Amino acid sequence: MFEEPSWLNYAKKLQAIAQAGLAYSKDEYDIERFKQIREISVDILNNYTDMEQERIEDLFKEETGYPTPKIDVRAAIFKNNKILLVKEKIDGLWSLPGGWADSDSSLKENLIKEAKEEAGVNIIPKKIIAILDRKRHNPFPMPFGVYKIFVECSYINMDFKANIETSNADFFPENNLPPLSTSRNTQEQIKMCFTVKASETNETIFD
Repeated sequence: MFEEPSWLNYAKKLQAIAQAGLAYSKDEYDIERFKQIREISVDILNNYTDMEQERIEDLFKEETGYPTPKIDVRAAIFKNNKILLVKEKIDGLWSLPGGWADSDSSLKENLIKEAKEEAGVNIIPKKIIAILDRKRHNPFPMPFGVYKIFVECSYINMDFKANIETSNADFFPENNLPPLSTSRNTQEQIKMCFTVKASETNETIFD
């Protein structure tokens, strides 16, 4: 289990305070103070990460209203006791099909869309395996909270074509996984999917 560095925890708390304050404050002086708090959180992230300050500012400005976690959905698709993984173009490593959930789509719709776009696979989402707090399990800290939702899905058929996000897709056994994109999913998380599949339990794993 990973532990967030204290500087990141402070920066995220400051950003959350600033975001909520900017959403609900009416007084112009309060608004100016909350903007200054947001600038402090940006400076912390800029000094301790490789992210460009302009990108951090844009990322924070996109977040409005009461601060809530982002949602990352991952489809665990099995065939012949193997799990489907896609090769990410951005880092050349492998992950479960998925990504950020679109706010105008349901969990089921997001999973179906991501699986089709990234792997060319048609699926039926069946069961939530786990809802995990990303900062406790995945490396490479994020400047905001993230819930990762893993869902077991039934395989229908597949016709993979290389696309803007992935260059390959294939099924792998538990004991022969390729190099994983651990910011998206770790070996422990993939094995968790195999374990839940084999046990046929209906209990969801969550932090």
